[in-house]
Parts: sequence; C-alpha cells; structure tokens
Amino acid sequence: MKITDGNTTIIIKICRNIFDRFKGLMFKKNISYGLCFPKCNSIHTFFMSKPIDVIMTDKEYKVLFIYKNFKPWRIILPKKNVYYTFELPINSIDIKTNEKIEFK
Repeated sequence: MKITDGNTTIIIKICRNIFDRFKGLMFKKNISYGLCFPKCNSIHTFFMSKPIDVIMTDKEYKVLFIYKNFKPWRIILPKKNVYYTFELPINSIDIKTNEKIEFK
C-alpha cells in the first residue's frame, strides 16, 4: 500500500500479526517507509532511535490526530474513534486534521 499527499508518496507496510505490531519501528536507524496499525488507538515509541510522525484516523481514513516529530520514549494514550494508526518518517507527508488519507 502507498499513501500520498499529492506531492509525496510513501510505502506503507500493514502490521497485522502480533510480532509486527509489537516491533513496529523499534531499533530502526533509517526509516524510509511507514507502518499502518489497524484497530490501534494508542502507541509508544520505546526503543526508537529517531522521532517519527504519527497520524491517527477513523475507519474511513479521516485524520483525527496528528503528532509531528513525536520523540522516542513517549506514549500516545488511547484516543476515541481512532481505528488506524500510521507511523511515518518525519515530514514525509503533509496532511491536516479532518482530511482523508489518499492511497495510490
């Protein structure tokens, strides 16, 4: 899967199994792709070496929350109505709250 903001396209890997969901982007030094966590309304950035951007959407991919430059060793507590959580490289996509994520 790929998401785009019209200018930039990012490859997204879907984390469906427990191992992929647990590992996420931990211990990654060069983050060149994003992750999608279905049925996920909270995350942590423990054991991450770099900050990331986090986008949280509802089931229709409407953006509800955006966390830019989210630093390692932080937690986003559960958010109401969030269904998908995306972990992305910093500044990889320009999107605003209430916009829909576009797939390519």
